[in-house]
Amino acid sequence: MNTLAQLKAGQLAGIQRLDLSCGLTEFPREIFELADSLEILNLSGNALSSLPDDLHRLPHLRVLFCSDNAFTELPACLGQCAKLSMIAFKANRIRHVPAAALPPLLRWLILTDNCISQLPDELGERPLLQKLMLAGNHLAHLPPSLANCHNLELIRIASNRLTGLPDWLLALPSLTWLAYAGNPVEMAADVAADDATPDIPWSALELAEVLGEGASGVIRKALWQPSAKPVAVKLYKGSITSDGSPLHEMQACIAAGLHPNLIKVEGRVVGHPDDQAALVMDLIEPSYRNLAALPSLASCTRDIYEPATRFSLAVALRMARGIASVGAHLHRHGITHGDLYGHNILWNAAGDCLLGDFGAASFHATADTLETRALQRIEVRAFGVLLGELLQRIDVGLSDTTRQILESLQARCCQPEVLARPGFEEVEALLQSIPQH
Repeated sequence: MNTLAQLKAGQLAGIQRLDLSCGLTEFPREIFELADSLEILNLSGNALSSLPDDLHRLPHLRVLFCSDNAFTELPACLGQCAKLSMIAFKANRIRHVPAAALPPLLRWLILTDNCISQLPDELGERPLLQKLMLAGNHLAHLPPSLANCHNLELIRIASNRLTGLPDWLLALPSLTWLAYAGNPVEMAADVAADDATPDIPWSALELAEVLGEGASGVIRKALWQPSAKPVAVKLYKGSITSDGSPLHEMQACIAAGLHPNLIKVEGRVVGHPDDQAALVMDLIEPSYRNLAALPSLASCTRDIYEPATRFSLAVALRMARGIASVGAHLHRHGITHGDLYGHNILWNAAGDCLLGDFGAASFHATADTLETRALQRIEVRAFGVLLGELLQRIDVGLSDTTRQILESLQARCCQPEVLARPGFEEVEALLQSIPQH
């Protein structure tokens, strides 16, 4: 984090990224002295409600973070910034999004957790738009012009007021990751599966160290008494995340049931002193690690893999089969994961894998309707992206014939005609038919 004193003293000349979080109520004009170099400006966590009309005087500005401020309107000056492609105004008080605020190169727009009830039609005139985060607003409909956004891959519209998913949304050729939980359109969870989950008293858990923390909650190691069984406890935060409500995530984890490629839910915590929602889950062996890291600002919707990551055909096939199998399982249960990504997969050297993080999961009807099929085939595209990433990293045992089979499957999963993609059961069957040698 940079300091205002450094900025005013001229000590930051030539920097490409500026991070200022110090209770700002006005935009520091000294920032314009960085115009020759500044590309990323992070003003999140201040008390700003406006930006200067001449913001375009930062000609190299590509990324702007203004989350956790006091904006009530997306500033119109953003639209004049020629190179600006990523905009984040999460957790403000924004009610109005003027068309003038949308820059021509807009690729990634984050307006999570605001008060927006309407978006301008001009949003559909931004052909580079790839990632759109709108969870936790008051939207009852989306601009039909978004049907023109053929590069749009990720949409978060959870916790809004949508009573239906428009046909054009389900037909977008590149849509891959969709979250819509917490809208009137979403099916209710399976109550039987919900009720079947055991209650575990908070008093029976002895909490130990923190194992990890994400947007939706904190995971801690614990001993479950009286048998002193080591478990993991996920304590959910109540606030809206980029994906939606953490409580919807908990609901989906429970409803997903048992599968070898899912982390087992032991029960739901009751009796927390602050009424915090929590789940008790199986503790994962330390041999498991994340398959990939989160996308970067540059990659936008694509995971980042360690350069040295390589697999044998047997290991890659085992992972692909496992994820296809769990995808089919979830779809049979009326659940789309919504975030099927390498960074949400844990794996070990043998190719055993576990799909985690249900923060973007949504419920749909289990009947075979065109809408259900489209929702499932959107997720199959996410599998196609993952399969392509695995294929790029196979270094042992891949014959030309097997490569052709896998590349053909990958192309079918990612083809632009949504309903022409295979379902997960067909994908799994094809993968099972491929010899591992």
